[in-house]
Amino acid sequence: MNDLASKHCSPRHGAALSGRAAATLAKQVPLWSTNAGAKKIRRTFAFKDYYAAMAFVNAVAWVAHREDHHPDMAVGYNKVTVTFSTHSVGGLSENDFICAARIDALGAA
Repeated sequence: MNDLASKHCSPRHGAALSGRAAATLAKQVPLWSTNAGAKKIRRTFAFKDYYAAMAFVNAVAWVAHREDHHPDMAVGYNKVTVTFSTHSVGGLSENDFICAARIDALGAA
């Protein structure tokens, strides 16, 4: 488990992370990509079938509930795209990277 995955989310207010700060945290979750403007991070996960994809969605929902930080998810037959952004700051916060690391720690495909 990396350093981010051992942390927990906390309420965030104020400014979003700077591009430099987001890039530094992104190095700890290298399979996730940031969008232009560094306002969201996203990763697409592939699975063998719909059942495995839905099991993953439920695991992500559990992480999101525990951390009180909820992603947008797009679900297909065997793919799930998870997108994080912190609405209260209008962009990325450390919470987004914490949840990304925790999801990576699930051992998903």
